[in-house]
Amino acid sequence: MTIKANPPPRTSPARGEGENLQSSPARGDGETHQSSPAKVEGDVPSNRVQVAAHHWRARFVANGIDVNDFDTTVGKTMEWKGWGPNWRAVGEVHEALGLDAEQHDRTVSATAAYQRAAWCYHLGKFLWFEDLRLHGELRDRAVSVYGKTLPHLDPPAERLEIPFEGHVIPGHLRRPRDARRPPLILIVPGLDSSKEELFAIEEEFLRRGLATLTIDGPGQSENSVHFPIRVNWESVITPLIDDLERRHDLGVDLNRIGLMGISMGAIYGPRAAAYETRLLAVVGLSGPYNLGECWDAINPLTKGGYIFYTKSADEAEAKRKAYTLNLEGILDKITQPLLVIHGARDGLFPPAQAERIAREARNATLVMYPDGNHVCNNIAYKYRPLMADWLKERLG
Repeated sequence: MTIKANPPPRTSPARGEGENLQSSPARGDGETHQSSPAKVEGDVPSNRVQVAAHHWRARFVANGIDVNDFDTTVGKTMEWKGWGPNWRAVGEVHEALGLDAEQHDRTVSATAAYQRAAWCYHLGKFLWFEDLRLHGELRDRAVSVYGKTLPHLDPPAERLEIPFEGHVIPGHLRRPRDARRPPLILIVPGLDSSKEELFAIEEEFLRRGLATLTIDGPGQSENSVHFPIRVNWESVITPLIDDLERRHDLGVDLNRIGLMGISMGAIYGPRAAAYETRLLAVVGLSGPYNLGECWDAINPLTKGGYIFYTKSADEAEAKRKAYTLNLEGILDKITQPLLVIHGARDGLFPPAQAERIAREARNATLVMYPDGNHVCNNIAYKYRPLMADWLKERLG
């Protein structure tokens, strides 16, 4: 793992500016709405299942999908059109287990089974646009089934709905049981993740006495119906915090707010922090500096996701929009501490993107894991404790 911090800024090439605090060896795929399925130039349908398995196995196992379910379902999915239906079938197995446990008042078992079901439904629609009716069904089932778990999680979750541009920003608020007015961490998903998927990340913060609010912003999960993805996340985070401050029963300390953004969320979070000083510290995990610069190397499934979630007509339009999703001219406005975490084996956003973020931000620390993949899902046991400890130490 290589750690580089950069205040004070220095003129040095390549692997991020700033003092080299530590360099030690470490051990250690890609994340990625529109009226019709996304078509990507050069896509080979017979290979899409293999692309999905290669890029997503580590991610979904790290986030709660049973590894046997993943391998078995991939093994029997011969064509990409079967991906969504096959994951729906697996989700229905777990949902039935949850219903049976619930009917026998076995709340712990029911909660775990409903979580697994929701994650399967989410994985089924994840960058899968072959049948938009089923895509929408899987999205809605992931939300509704996971909703059954909220009061029974430990600690429990409360669904918040923050008014936003005629709709709402939905979020799951969780507070550590024994903490009085704990700091709050806003957890921001990436292109294709959702608040339901990020339970394991919430747990890292909660175990350290930090509350979490995991949200679906514009273009994400529930809000993919209402909005395309956008870069100007100050327009999301500022009204969200404004609304939280009007509530008097949240039981969290709104004078100590941090943000953790994942993949594209690592553009959204720093962008918001540049304009929103109520964010006191930010983690950016595996994000790009400029999405357009990464476009040509992005796998076809993820390109399809960008077409869909930017509500573009085709790949050419999505690529033009990708160049607007960047941090140019933004990072020098960020005065808060910024932790940039990246994997040197990231197949979606090259390490040079993270190095540039850390180089241009005033108060950034770059942690580069030599063997980490996209979002470092293959070494979650390394980056998750690091980011949670770092935010706890900065929020007090």
